Amino acid sequence: MYKLGFIGLGNMASAIQNGFIASGAIKAEDICGFDLAKPAKEAAVDRGVTVLDNGNEVVKQSEYIFMAVKPQVVEAVTAPLKEDLRGKALVSMVLRYDFNKYNTMLDASTRHLTFMPNSPIAVGEGMTLFEEQHSLTDEEYAYIKSLFEAAGSVQVMPSHLMDAAGILTGCGPAYVYMVIEALADGAVYEGVPRDAAYKLAAQTVLGSGKMQLATGKHPGFLKDTVTSPGGTTIKGVKALEDAGMRAAFMEAILKPAGD
Repeated sequence: MYKLGFIGLGNMASAIQNGFIASGAIKAEDICGFDLAKPAKEAAVDRGVTVLDNGNEVVKQSEYIFMAVKPQVVEAVTAPLKEDLRGKALVSMVLRYDFNKYNTMLDASTRHLTFMPNSPIAVGEGMTLFEEQHSLTDEEYAYIKSLFEAAGSVQVMPSHLMDAAGILTGCGPAYVYMVIEALADGAVYEGVPRDAAYKLAAQTVLGSGKMQLATGKHPGFLKDTVTSPGGTTIKGVKALEDAGMRAAFMEAILKPAGD
């Protein structure tokens, strides 16, 4: 019997598995999965995960089932598994498939939790959202939470905020990568070698995030501590404000949310 079984072995499932394994929270040989795509299956085998012949075998041979497929196929994938999922614990990262939605799809004996991870979980810095409403036992919930906390942080959110918070954490890494690239481009323009510029920008973003988390200080306060009157930083802040930086980042959250 495997500890974790994945229905879907795509990019995010891969990131989750890599994060769990690298943290020491679980061994690769305790994970199995299934996917239709050959490259995904080959990548899983390369990291030591067992690939089974179909989803039903994954469910039958696993203690915890991870649903990691695209929203447009989740109902078609879940329907043939319904009987085998009876009495099992299912954790799902399928966008907009919350507790109430799964209640209409699964047998009443299937316990379930919806979560939303993000890609930095692969390097132990994930930010994972747990839907507040779930039906896992206390022991099951504690175990799943411990896995994600070993590879980052967990935040519990009410159902109605999962989408908005998920856009921030799920899409946010892409926006931060753009910030890193843009900061580096500015340095490259001034003559800094590109490799060095990427390292400088990435470490600056990482350090700033860690400082805010460690101190709990308001980001505006921390900004003020490095913004001297008439200095170079305040000039850069004005340039960003003139370019509409704040509004642009807010729109990057609001647009995907449909507002």
